[in-house]
Amino acid sequence: MLGLNERKFKILEAIINDYIQTAEPIGSRTIAKKYGLGISSATIRNEMSDLEDLGLITQPHTSSGRIPSASGYRFYVDSMMSSRPLTQEEAMFLQRMIIDNIYQIEYMMQETAKALAGLTRYPAIVSEPKLIKTKIKHVQLVPLDEKSLLLVLVTDNKTVKNQVVNLNAAPGYDTLTRLSQALNYSLAGKTVKEINRSLIDSLLNIFGQQAHVLMPVLGIIADMIQAEDDVRVFTSGVKNILTFPEFADIRKAEAIFHALEDREMLIAILEQSGNLSPDSIQITIGEENSLALLKNCSLIRANYTIDNQSTGSIALIGPMRMDYAQAVSVLSGILLNIKHVTHALGL
Repeated sequence: MLGLNERKFKILEAIINDYIQTAEPIGSRTIAKKYGLGISSATIRNEMSDLEDLGLITQPHTSSGRIPSASGYRFYVDSMMSSRPLTQEEAMFLQRMIIDNIYQIEYMMQETAKALAGLTRYPAIVSEPKLIKTKIKHVQLVPLDEKSLLLVLVTDNKTVKNQVVNLNAAPGYDTLTRLSQALNYSLAGKTVKEINRSLIDSLLNIFGQQAHVLMPVLGIIADMIQAEDDVRVFTSGVKNILTFPEFADIRKAEAIFHALEDREMLIAILEQSGNLSPDSIQITIGEENSLALLKNCSLIRANYTIDNQSTGSIALIGPMRMDYAQAVSVLSGILLNIKHVTHALGL
């Protein structure tokens, strides 16, 4: 593949660019007329035959033209694709979107997904930034009635959660104040995994006759933090998949729809190619994807960081006939703006 001469290179580039735009096989005569390479259609046919032998293009029907193969797209992405800068309007739009929402992370991720899908026309998936591990900041037990109390939990990322704890007999205000102080002394600054047997035994001794309160409270705290540690994932542009002829078969389209509605599948898609360093962009094409769902698709994925410890992922899904240069340009613009804005604000 590295030995492609300039003529083969230009013909392959013409086939890929044309197929990305039209989704139609292209023949030698069309290339000769449309791309002005200065060579005859007979010469183009010979070069196309060589490209087919190299596995870079394929002929879907005996009487049709050629289309890129998965290997052809891989060669294009690795060796041919040139950067395509954002327009000034696109760059300003992305910058404003990040600046306006940087202090509302959940909303910013929703808007990022919308921006990606809107600018590229491909379904977009964005996960919110994930803290290394949520830590307990403050716990308060508040009496409600004779058989219930309210548990209020504040975490280190400023989330406040509360839940009613039902008991056979609930302690009074003074007792719950004392128990809250004991919980804060023992749990503040800890993750759920750091609540070990030794710590629980120590708390049981402090709770004494109110030991029946401890285990339900600890169980609810663990559930609350687990819910906080679960990554939220946002999608946008799912219906865009219907605009591509590759998914005219409703069964193929439905498979993508179902996957983009399943949180576990979305996380698997974002993680399917392993770890990525921040700000790097990874493109997996067709069979390179480990998930069966993506064997006829391409996935463009990147990680981003906020405050040097919270990491999230962004991905675009489309047919192998994706406009890779344009999609990478938009994704790069988002990563760059997140990096610049968070740095400028000291996040």
